[in-house]
Amino acid sequence: MQSPFHLCIIDDDDIYRFTIIQSAKFVGIEHKTSVFVNGEDALNFILENQNDPAALPDIILLDIDMPVMDGFQFLEEYKAIEPKIDKDINIYMVSSSVDPEDITRAKSYSMVVDYISKPLTPENLKQLVADI
Repeated sequence: MQSPFHLCIIDDDDIYRFTIIQSAKFVGIEHKTSVFVNGEDALNFILENQNDPAALPDIILLDIDMPVMDGFQFLEEYKAIEPKIDKDINIYMVSSSVDPEDITRAKSYSMVVDYISKPLTPENLKQLVADI
């Protein structure tokens, strides 16, 4: 894997985004971070860089509930462009929702590696990185 590791956080919660970035530093993950407050901005970034694998993230941490374009809307749009992207990106749905329907729906997308309930601990983040 390229270094530094490229982590993408798609979440509208400032505190959560800050916590994840600090967690990555805490566990010693050399990383580059892209941060988006909604799915639309993240999707536009991916489309702009679809032919440049080095610019694309290795992992996306995707929230469900966001303004403009939520996590499920992002996944629907991403599904359409995924075949055109020159990189396999691991997407984790990370949400505070414990609704079984949300979990089942998230896991129904082939590009979603797993559904993780917030908070994502530093150890969990380290394991996600190690798994790829």
